[in-house]
Amino acid sequence: MRTDVAFLFLGETLLIPHLYPVLEALVERAPDLRVDVWVATSMHEALVAGWLGARPGVRIRRAPGWRDLGVWEAGRNPPLPAKLPLLARLAPLLWRTRVVVSAEQTSLWIPALLPTRSRYVNILHGAGSMMNRDDRRRKAASLTIVAADRERAALAAHGVDPAAVAVTGYIKAGFRQRSRADLRFAEARPVLMYAPHWQRHRSSWWDWGAAAVARIVASGRYNLIFAPHQRLVEKAPEVRAFAGSLAGRGDVHVDLDSFAMVDGSYTAAADLYLGDTSSQVVEFLMRPRPCVFLDPRRVDWAGDASYDMWRAGEVVTDPDALMPALDRAVAEHPRYVEAQRRFAAESLGDVTGVAPARAAEAVLAVLRG
Repeated sequence: MRTDVAFLFLGETLLIPHLYPVLEALVERAPDLRVDVWVATSMHEALVAGWLGARPGVRIRRAPGWRDLGVWEAGRNPPLPAKLPLLARLAPLLWRTRVVVSAEQTSLWIPALLPTRSRYVNILHGAGSMMNRDDRRRKAASLTIVAADRERAALAAHGVDPAAVAVTGYIKAGFRQRSRADLRFAEARPVLMYAPHWQRHRSSWWDWGAAAVARIVASGRYNLIFAPHQRLVEKAPEVRAFAGSLAGRGDVHVDLDSFAMVDGSYTAAADLYLGDTSSQVVEFLMRPRPCVFLDPRRVDWAGDASYDMWRAGEVVTDPDALMPALDRAVAEHPRYVEAQRRFAAESLGDVTGVAPARAAEAVLAVLRG
């Protein structure tokens, strides 16, 4: 029997809030569809099956190389099967699937390299101004779903047909399974989130990260959320030991492994944002609040659209200027509010929670086409 739609949960934990809401919306709107949900590990299986429950026509299927992780924290990034061998073995199993939906680019190697009758829908899971849009796999998708018109224009500038791009708003804003992190600080202070980028050439972590955290906690003026991007922990193993040195403090909330790291809990809870070029700032700015950005390499960023996020707050180029910038961020915030609203709207589009339904309709349109 031919499958109508397949959803591929084959990647990192952080992809789940960008993909699951579309699956949820689709099966609610079209319960008669035959839907396969392919999962790479027992963690993916437990999360998705637990949220969906029993639904007629929906099958949870284990992808080739599926890994049983036993007891595994839901938010901790799982060890994944080797992706290219997985896809090579999965491709024949998708042969009779009409539409395949994913939130990562790797799966697009199937339509890019192999003959397939399936139509692939790719959800761009990132947001902001530093996304990679040059990859040739992007053109292999029958439809790409993006949050805002800005991203459609950027993809068109890199050769993607604008007619093959659907603008829906920010899908993750409609993720209903957020864990709501339990922040229990010893004293009531402004809550500051530090979110360095995971790529070394875009990040403040390797230059200033540990020293910045040390200055913040030494000041005694802030409660700090230290829950960096999962990929940073992979790229910089010393982060885990550093986080361990902060554990047990009443003024620091440390998290490297829970689902709250990826579901938007911390960007929603913080009062102030400290970062560099991480796209987490865009989620933070769904509700405008003070931001400070670290620029240890003194980038010539004015006029560079890749750094549009830095118009949302003060940019610090000297570590000695960090604490003064944080301390005046609230008072200075009115200067940046309009830039923040504009950047968030251009990057995320609609954040009212309707994006999953719009994305589901876009998938249905591909199915009917």
